[in-house]
Amino acid sequence: MRHVDFSPLYRSTVGFDRLFTMLDSLGQPDQAQTYPPYNIERTGENTYRITMAVAGFDEKELSIEARAHVLHVKGEKSEDEAASKSEFLHRGIAKRAFERRFQLADHVEVQSAQLKNGLLHIDLLRSIPEAMKPRRIAIAAEPVDTPKTIEAQISEPQLN
Repeated sequence: MRHVDFSPLYRSTVGFDRLFTMLDSLGQPDQAQTYPPYNIERTGENTYRITMAVAGFDEKELSIEARAHVLHVKGEKSEDEAASKSEFLHRGIAKRAFERRFQLADHVEVQSAQLKNGLLHIDLLRSIPEAMKPRRIAIAAEPVDTPKTIEAQISEPQLN
């Protein structure tokens, strides 16, 4: 895999450090993290939803935290006393802790989170400040002046 050197861009740009750091991290493998599975969907023009399959977890065992443009979702399974007394012949249901991180763009906020039927739904909203929204600039037309006439003195012919 090729490595792209962004150092020339660091010298000529201001404020794009986070963008270059994210581009650098794309080239590095994410330790092949596949648990728990999730979907990211766009539900509207400025709304998004992350849905994670967290079967077996309840609200007390999940934590969601948003800080510095990163959304952290963590699940830690508490030990059941009844389950620890039993002997498993086959254990196919994952009971492991997990931590998922999602990079959030500027002005993306977490609106709500809901656990329903083993799926954790996290609703996000991108709210662009008024100062950053595109605005239409009116073009003033030049006022129309009356047509200019060239005045000349016409002398009358002299009679001798």
